[in-house]
Amino acid sequence: MAPAAARTIHDFLRDTGTNPQNYDLILTGDLGYTGTQLLYELMRDEYRIKLEGYHNDCGMMIFDLKKQDVNSGGSGCGCSASVLCSHIMKKMEKNRLKKVLFVATGALMSPTSSKQGNTIPGIAHAVLLEV
Repeated sequence: MAPAAARTIHDFLRDTGTNPQNYDLILTGDLGYTGTQLLYELMRDEYRIKLEGYHNDCGMMIFDLKKQDVNSGGSGCGCSASVLCSHIMKKMEKNRLKKVLFVATGALMSPTSSKQGNTIPGIAHAVLLEV
């Protein structure tokens, strides 16, 4: 999912003529720790964009890797919905966050392709939330 998120973030920023500094937060679904590190590496090496300090990941916001055995996270759609509809929206309602780029990430699971040994493609959609 990190490559799809990186491409989507890059394309969104390019198309809008913005950079990470223009957002209070760039939020991904559930890349988890490993995916987030990969996202930072891809953005830095492929697109020359530094996301650290402007990005957070819903899975990393919910789970504590030191206290919970969650490996790299949980359900992308579950983490996204939980964090976005509660924590993030409350901050936006209180004007603590005014401009959030939300990049929903997910896996296109197919029992047929996985049984055939194919990789699981990732997808990401960018949504701009602004107060």
